[in-house]
Amino acid sequence: MAERYWLETLGCPKNQVDSDKLAGVLAAEGMIPADGPGDADLVVVNTCAFIEPARRESIDTILALDDERRSGSRLVVTGCMAERYGADLAAALPEVDLVAPFGASLLGAPSGSGTASSSGTASVAGVASAGATDAVQVSLSARRSNARQRDRARIDLLELPRPAATAPWAYLKVAEGCDRACGFCAIPSFRGRQRSRSIESILAEVDALGAREIVLVAQDLASYGRDEGRPGDIHRLVDLVAERVDRVRLLYLYPSELTDRLVDTIGRTGVVYFDLSLQHVSRPLLRRMKRWGDGSRFTERITAIRTEYPDAALRSSFIVGYPGETEEDHDALLAFLEENQLDWAGFFAYSAEEGTYAAGLDLVVPDGLVSERMAELAELQDRITHERRRRLIGQRIDVMVDAPGQGRSHREAPEIDGIIEVPLDVPVGSIGTYVVTGAGGPDLEAVPVRVGADPADLATVTA
Repeated sequence: MAERYWLETLGCPKNQVDSDKLAGVLAAEGMIPADGPGDADLVVVNTCAFIEPARRESIDTILALDDERRSGSRLVVTGCMAERYGADLAAALPEVDLVAPFGASLLGAPSGSGTASSSGTASVAGVASAGATDAVQVSLSARRSNARQRDRARIDLLELPRPAATAPWAYLKVAEGCDRACGFCAIPSFRGRQRSRSIESILAEVDALGAREIVLVAQDLASYGRDEGRPGDIHRLVDLVAERVDRVRLLYLYPSELTDRLVDTIGRTGVVYFDLSLQHVSRPLLRRMKRWGDGSRFTERITAIRTEYPDAALRSSFIVGYPGETEEDHDALLAFLEENQLDWAGFFAYSAEEGTYAAGLDLVVPDGLVSERMAELAELQDRITHERRRRLIGQRIDVMVDAPGQGRSHREAPEIDGIIEVPLDVPVGSIGTYVVTGAGGPDLEAVPVRVGADPADLATVTA
């Protein structure tokens, strides 16, 4: 009888792509998904280590799954926490059978077996062998003694095949790592420098996924290809993907890279959705973050986008309480939000990350003050988002149905933004013209344009 696995994914869409590829490897080894962790022979947790709350969630999830799993099953921890903390994590969590950092399987693979399939299996499915703690220690020692081999292993993880999409949309990771040195971010220390995939491999994955919407992701998406000496590849890539699918969406754009050319490239896809990683608007604070830009430059770019594309949706994220953030800085961010009326925004309390530039900065903002500022920002943005959603009532929009009764237009990224409630009998995967009939918080209600009511109102739903 085939062994069963349960794969729990935490963190960002990039982690979800990694999990999809691990699932593909497990399937190639003859394993099948379990109905739940209690039914699995192998329980895998793909962790996040970006900030302290994410690490706490990862630990809580690991312990909860340890309670849920059945006797005799194996519990494996992989992902960012496994890479970043390795042996320390293994020592702190004796409940875990194996901690498998990025590329550990390739380092432990038999000589001459460096294929994507065998490497992925060794790190996850290969947990059946005894001596898990020894395996972790050997793996970590090998990684530290051979950085070049480690990077090859990471590239192998990036290039692993994955199963076809189970939803009408899919994330697709085009690069791993990051070449920037933002003061608050530890990601380059455990994800490495940027390593872009070839356009050919990406297009092959697009075809294999079979999704109607592809969401391109990378830590610094607009810099795709630059590490290979091809700085303009992002434009070619977007155009080529757009030829294959109905929708292309881009996530994680560094603001200095959002050139007029890239705006036009995104505009050609018809999915005028701009996810800008701004982090703050105070120029002194952004320099302290080792980031580019300021509120006036961001406003200028947003205004230009909306002038050219009035239906554009804009999202950003902001760090609250970075060391040195003053009341004036906070007020500047509030004013920026009020002026620019972003469709979506997320706010994250600053987390001091070991080994980062910011971890050694003075002028630490008290936790209580950070919480007050977070609440004030969230209240303002909720009002802005709700009002922008209400303004859509009565408008016609193109909707793709993701699941029974739920869809999205170009304004909503999957799993991140609001949804559009549609009739339950509309086929999943269909794309059609709808009329917005209501708005509640971040979500909308919409119905297909009536067939036969008027020539101009003919339904355009397509299976």
